[in-house]
Amino acid sequence: MSYEEKIEKLFARTPSFQQVGAAAYKPGLETMLKFAGQLGHPQRRLKCIHIAGTNGKGSVSSFLAASLSSGRRRIGLYTSPHLTDFRERIKIVTEDGFEMIPREAVEEFLDTYDRFIESHRPSFFEITTAMAFWYFAASGVDLAVIECGLGGRLDSTNIIRPLVSIITNIGLEHTAYLGDTLQKIAFEKAGIIKNGVPVVIGEINEATRPVFESAAAERGCEIVFAPERCKALVAENQPEAKAALTPSSLHTTLKKMDLPGEYQRQNLDTVAVALEILRTHYGIEADNSRLERAAHITGLHGRWEKLAGSPDVICDIGHNAHGLKNVFDQLRELAPQYRHIHIIFGVVSDKDVDAIAPLMIQPGSNVSYILTQPSTQRAMMVKQLADALARHGISGPTTSTVAEAVTLARQAATPSDLIFIGGSNFTVSDAYPLFFCPLS
Repeated sequence: MSYEEKIEKLFARTPSFQQVGAAAYKPGLETMLKFAGQLGHPQRRLKCIHIAGTNGKGSVSSFLAASLSSGRRRIGLYTSPHLTDFRERIKIVTEDGFEMIPREAVEEFLDTYDRFIESHRPSFFEITTAMAFWYFAASGVDLAVIECGLGGRLDSTNIIRPLVSIITNIGLEHTAYLGDTLQKIAFEKAGIIKNGVPVVIGEINEATRPVFESAAAERGCEIVFAPERCKALVAENQPEAKAALTPSSLHTTLKKMDLPGEYQRQNLDTVAVALEILRTHYGIEADNSRLERAAHITGLHGRWEKLAGSPDVICDIGHNAHGLKNVFDQLRELAPQYRHIHIIFGVVSDKDVDAIAPLMIQPGSNVSYILTQPSTQRAMMVKQLADALARHGISGPTTSTVAEAVTLARQAATPSDLIFIGGSNFTVSDAYPLFFCPLS
């Protein structure tokens, strides 16, 4: 059986949440612990950084992996979902860049543990998490940056004991699984907080702050809110404080970075505080100059990424109200720089369009929409999307594929226009082959 056939079998036997949504959701750690035991508990041999949150997990993970992979250090990087290649989820980042897990290693893992997978029926995410722990331990990485999947408390990754835990922010998403209030979702995310392990919170929200403070107090943890700590470090005006805040100093040149979204300002503060803790608590130094090339170094894609010029084409995988607010705020700021902005927009079926629509730019003289649906069984049908947005005064041509939407936008655009592609990870994924953007 070829590699491609084995991956196809994996997706067919254990569909991912990315593919089918709720049908793939399997909370609880029992099966994951059994799988880890079958592997000899490789996670216990790893020094980890654990990252949860509604948005920003992937960017923060890549910033950390890029800055920590200086010198001869090798950093394991486990993130999800992938855009086009399953192996994007599991990488090793070094001073020279990143390497995805080899196909041979994926095949070895699936062949070796096929009997366990068949008998215990772990979820897709449990399999990929186990594979990441197994590969990182076998490869002898110096540190592993581990991104949570959905939630935290019952997430498959939550069998590690990290050096530092990070919770980027909290928004209303996956409410059917995590709870229908910010406090309930924060409780689930706070489940990654471990006894005595420092925790960094990337956003201050008065609704969720007491949840995190209570969890940290109960578990005897140092808790640091990144915005407050960065403000204090600047006020201290100490040389070591300035060094710790190098990421924040990059705010002035954010547009020169290869992760230039305005929402990265908050993520950079979170990274700055996490790096300060790693340095002061564990003596782990980082090269913050590498943050400017974090996407290139780690192979991260789809975060306010420029795919082409004349006209400019930008994509972003922001897909919930919390993330899309930042996306549309930045588009509003950019609007005066362009003759016209063409927004290609498609979402998956579980998104609350009525919550998202008020955040979107109203169509007008220099803004228009092309509504579409990505090529996944989870996609919201374009007619349903169009009907929902029409209630909020947003309309535009509809297409059944992202490729058709891109063709329409290119036909209408001039070199001084902007084409934006977003609304879903899948919408962005469908656009990649159209712009010859390889992911490795």
